[in-house]
Amino acid sequence: MNINRAQESFGRLLSIIVKLRSPEGCPWDREQSPLTLRKTLTEESYELIHAIEQDDTEGMREELGDVALNVAMIGQMLEEEGRFELADALQAICEKLIRRHPHVFGEAKVQDAQDVVRQWEIIKAQEKKGQPQSLLHKAGRGLPPLEKAQEVQKQAAKIGFDWTNPDDVINKILEELNEVRRERLSGNHEKLEMEVGDLLFSVVNLARHLGVEANLALNRSIEKFKQRFSYIEQVFHQEQRVLDHSENARMEELWEEAKKKG
Repeated sequence: MNINRAQESFGRLLSIIVKLRSPEGCPWDREQSPLTLRKTLTEESYELIHAIEQDDTEGMREELGDVALNVAMIGQMLEEEGRFELADALQAICEKLIRRHPHVFGEAKVQDAQDVVRQWEIIKAQEKKGQPQSLLHKAGRGLPPLEKAQEVQKQAAKIGFDWTNPDDVINKILEELNEVRRERLSGNHEKLEMEVGDLLFSVVNLARHLGVEANLALNRSIEKFKQRFSYIEQVFHQEQRVLDHSENARMEELWEEAKKKG
């Protein structure tokens, strides 16, 4: 890595952000806050992940820059509020990395990657000594809901708080589905929302028991749906038809065709 060039580029990014946030800068950028950038940061992170999965070099370059922009922008906002400087956050992570890698920056010895993980957890526990916290306090924190659900369940399962087999989870899904049906008829939207959440949580639990990554499985289904829908759009374009409710029968017909194609 060209450290000098990276430092220069990051410094330039920060100076641009300061300008954008200044009274003479951009009205839109000045109106933003860490809260308003949550969705943007999530979207840009997922776009980076997608580029990584596709091994898209140009995409990774662009999306990594977008993620860095959001991180630097939020850091500038917090600095403006007088909470801390971005430099404080960067210094803290530098110190943490050095502290948790004594085999690199100290005299500790490790045999393999598993040793590194065990050492990391021991040091982490020592850092938190005297600060009792729930087992689930940080489980999945910062992750999107689907991944957070799976992580929370994994942590609870470590102490045996778990279903014994997938069939039990399937029965729980059926139970939650019936709860959704009941609340749908009650007219209570808040309770319906809670029951739908319970149903989703149970489905994630089943995926975990079956050794399936729920997030990856859902992403595959999303891509499959997009491909099949794209087929419908292509045929409609060829037939010079308009996609709307009046064409439901034709759309369903084409959907079945798309399914047969794979």
